Amino acid sequence: MDRLKALGRLLPRVVVAVAAGIALGYAFEPHTYPWLAFIALPLFFAALNGTTLSSKAGFLIGAGFGIAYYATLVPWLSVIGGDAAIALAILEGLFYAVFGAFAVRVFRHKLWALWIPCLWVATEFATASVPFGGFPWGRLAWAFSDSPLGRLAAYVGIPGLSFVIAVLGVLVYVVFRQASRFRMRVLAVVAGVAIFGGSALINLSTDGNGKTVTAAMVQGNVPGKGLEFLGRARTVTKNHLTATLDLEKRVQAGTEAKPDVVIWPENSTDIDPFKDDETRADIEQAVKAVGVPILVGAVLEGPGPNERQTTGVVWDPQTGPGQVYAKRHPVPFGEYIPFREQLLPYIKRLEMVGRQTAPGKVPGIVPIRGVTYGDVICFELAYDNVIADVLNGGAQILVVQTNNATYGGTGQPEQQFAITRMRAIETGRTVLIASTSGISGVIQPNGKVEHKSGQFVADVYVAKVPVRDGKTLAIRLGAWPQWILTGLGLLGIVLALATRRPARPQEPPAAKPVRQKVPV
Repeated sequence: MDRLKALGRLLPRVVVAVAAGIALGYAFEPHTYPWLAFIALPLFFAALNGTTLSSKAGFLIGAGFGIAYYATLVPWLSVIGGDAAIALAILEGLFYAVFGAFAVRVFRHKLWALWIPCLWVATEFATASVPFGGFPWGRLAWAFSDSPLGRLAAYVGIPGLSFVIAVLGVLVYVVFRQASRFRMRVLAVVAGVAIFGGSALINLSTDGNGKTVTAAMVQGNVPGKGLEFLGRARTVTKNHLTATLDLEKRVQAGTEAKPDVVIWPENSTDIDPFKDDETRADIEQAVKAVGVPILVGAVLEGPGPNERQTTGVVWDPQTGPGQVYAKRHPVPFGEYIPFREQLLPYIKRLEMVGRQTAPGKVPGIVPIRGVTYGDVICFELAYDNVIADVLNGGAQILVVQTNNATYGGTGQPEQQFAITRMRAIETGRTVLIASTSGISGVIQPNGKVEHKSGQFVADVYVAKVPVRDGKTLAIRLGAWPQWILTGLGLLGIVLALATRRPARPQEPPAAKPVRQKVPV
């Protein structure tokens, strides 16, 4: 009976947490309601804050929130299979279950308003790290690429921006919490207004070092949607060849500026041009036509047996193929299969992955005719270390080669484009995006969109962009904000657990009865 009563008290909190998770998912693309974060977070905090809640209860509340959040955020994975989408939602939801298990204790500490946002950053750090290199797709910062708050990423980085958003969520919770004193509510309002006002005053520069470069992004399009585009590699390459030849015709006609470099997307050829004469001939025809280097997205065989690499190859009209950048962070179960020998006999669908993609070992620092480009391929855009390495390696312009054909029309390309915008703000670099089927475009160093293509259309865009050398404060600080905030979150857990139960006052020893002498 007591368990049923406890469950009855817990169930409404789980329902509120699930609603909060769904609301937070709608803060992101393609829905684009970032203000929902300031409703979702306070609701989640309210569900977790209770003096009688146990860590088990917090775990269940957090799991309800996290699973609902990711189920709303990444339904596009159902293109691969509904079971894959469910499995990912459960896996990532468990990180928030752990957050909930600790948060119910942290809320009882007097400095909970500090520890909770730090614990949130620690949770995002964990999701971005494990398993198999993590999946940093659900970070709060990604929802604010079109908000003044997003400008803070240039100073505090992506982890720091997630911290700020979590702090604002706490402040909203303090304002509406019944137990909050009037003074605390006033302080919360003032702090919130100061954060919003301060971010609105930030003016990010787009000036370069006086040097510019003209680049062309080629989106040749693919012949089908979803998994249909697989197996039509020659058609994809021919489409990009045709689009590049059309570009050169416009240049010759004087209707388009001649580019200094041309960017082809990831998987613009799925056939190794070093092994296939027809594919090599297509690339060389395109390069000789435009007369400038093309950064070709090519799948190469090797380096080991039954292995491949997703690469960017610099192809020069005079010297031919040159530097090769191999994608450092391939997607598990998409480009390679962890525990391949153990899983393949039981999950036949994994055979569609094909050969294992071997990760590259060096950052994508690509010098082309006096300009240093930082090449980033598709999903690895979301990983902080990949971005930091190319910036610290001297990248003056960022290039994103991507292939979103599998997920076209599902919301995933829009989410990736928003992440790309945040990277432009964080790094202070122009970002050139080339996709096989969309979304391609150009993003200025302040996050403003100069060009954004449609999906499943051919698109060629030529842009004159600044070459930049300086580093933003976020890049100079590197991973330190994330490490410090994570450390503070763990410290909060330790302090909360150490003071979770006040010591019971010891009962005084029972008084011994006094023996009275009986007169004889």
